[in-house]
Amino acid sequence: MNLKLEGKRAFISGSTQGIGFVIAKQLLNEKAEVIINGRHEEKTKTAVQKLKDEFPDAVVSGIVCDFEKKEEVTALLHQLNAIDILINNVGIFELKDFENLEDEDWYRIFEVNVMSSIRLSKKLLPQMLEKKSGRIVFISSESGVNIPGNMIHYGMTKAAMMAVSNGLSKLTAGTEVTVNTILGGPTYSDGVASTIEHIASLQNIEVEQMKTAIIQQTNPHSLLQRFIDPSEIASLAVYLSSPLSIATNGASLRADGGVLKTI
Repeated sequence: MNLKLEGKRAFISGSTQGIGFVIAKQLLNEKAEVIINGRHEEKTKTAVQKLKDEFPDAVVSGIVCDFEKKEEVTALLHQLNAIDILINNVGIFELKDFENLEDEDWYRIFEVNVMSSIRLSKKLLPQMLEKKSGRIVFISSESGVNIPGNMIHYGMTKAAMMAVSNGLSKLTAGTEVTVNTILGGPTYSDGVASTIEHIASLQNIEVEQMKTAIIQQTNPHSLLQRFIDPSEIASLAVYLSSPLSIATNGASLRADGGVLKTI
């Protein structure tokens, strides 16, 4: 299927690895221009080079920005113009019991997960509305609906992302701009992979066995019955970035592997 993305210009926050990096690859495969983002200069350069090696004819670049640092965010925003597709992907998480969460924990995770998307959208949405076309996709999580008891602050940010996304979609009436959210499920990202591989080595069992055991323990009712591959989230994100998705706006779409039990 031709997603009609040739020549479109995309910015993906938090995209030197994991879901964001795979979204970049799939957009480049559709002949879009892509700007990726990471916190560290060397890692960002390496990620850009990997993409250039795989897609030698593509237009791809990177911007270094740590979304915990407002001065770096300000510098990033000054560099972003003429963006057709914004993927609000950057995010952090941690396991921490509610009684151990300090105010700083709440502020930090909100600053990165929510304020990053607000600041990027505030800069780029008006430009999209002016030309009456554009796409904004928020990469949220099923944890924004089914809030984990050991990550309440994380779940709060993912619920907030859904609220911001839905509110912004109300501003797009009469245009061909859309704003949508993806609710991802348990995904085998780079960070998850390294953790599981480490645990498996400590317990002297196969990684696949460990992956299955973790899914059965944490999400026994998953319909997929395995971790989601990052490419399976990315495919939905790229479709929502396409002109073909014009009838989908203000929606929260599930790519959760059937973890959520609600209709």
